[in-house]
Amino acid sequence: MNKLELIKRNTVEIIKESELEDLRKKKAPVVYCGYEPSGPLHLGHMVTITKLKDLQEAGFKVKILLADVHAYLNKKGDWKFINEQCKIWEKAIKAIGLNAEFVKGSSFQYDKNYWNDVLDISLQTTLKRGLRSMTEIARDIDNATISQMIYPVMQTADMKALKVDVGLGGMEQRKVQMLARETLSLINYKPIVAIHTPLISSLKGAGKMSSSVQGSMISVIDSPAEIRNAIKGAHCPIKIIKDNPVMQIAQLIVFPNLTGFFKIVRPDKFGGNLQFSNYDELEQAYISGKLHPADLKSGVADALVDVLEPIGKILKIS
Repeated sequence: MNKLELIKRNTVEIIKESELEDLRKKKAPVVYCGYEPSGPLHLGHMVTITKLKDLQEAGFKVKILLADVHAYLNKKGDWKFINEQCKIWEKAIKAIGLNAEFVKGSSFQYDKNYWNDVLDISLQTTLKRGLRSMTEIARDIDNATISQMIYPVMQTADMKALKVDVGLGGMEQRKVQMLARETLSLINYKPIVAIHTPLISSLKGAGKMSSSVQGSMISVIDSPAEIRNAIKGAHCPIKIIKDNPVMQIAQLIVFPNLTGFFKIVRPDKFGGNLQFSNYDELEQAYISGKLHPADLKSGVADALVDVLEPIGKILKIS
């Protein structure tokens, strides 16, 4: 796989690809992704972290924003909880194998120049535009607070403060990323290239995977038994790919982190063992009915345990 294929793998869109081509001529362009450290790191977060590993391999410098102030503004916990979570998240991301520069939001977000940028963007951003950008991110958006309106404006100012070329996020971040592209010129900074990844569906089959929904997610520190039980009970409609979290986990987590073939062990009476060298082969087998959901779940669970178990051990030891 060449570097451009690696950059594009498992992305929904890149805005704009022509700007990305220009960036690739630069030595070590900077890509960043921000995470609210507010609860267990789960497979939904693993999608962007895995994508950051791709970008790092393609020659990008990676910065991780541990968005402690954003988490506080978005009502994700008190400062003691959030600070503890920052330490856990840094360890977890390092354990996944990403060699990144970690920056806490509070280390620069109280600077006078930073706040001048926030105010300048705020002067040109309507409440309606700010609210629209937060619909997929904010907690209890129907009762949004002023703090949650500051959030997207700060996220734009973050990009200048961190000197980034590329903003990476899941599709829930798209509206904020577009706001940043539209308003960064107001604070004398270039528009960033926006790369968006898919979202993993809830294991229940409705909405996205989230730590706030019971039974929706798999954490990176879940035990092998917990992982297998979660996959066994996951929504997985036969021959259907759309909104199928088991297939999404295979595509976005398993294959990019896999060494060798993806294997499915099954009795001879059910067709014997299978192995796949890439996700497209797996998808075709599933759509055609050659692969039963129960066998798919078993194979994905085994592979996911292989991916997550070393991470969980490192976190528990540390």
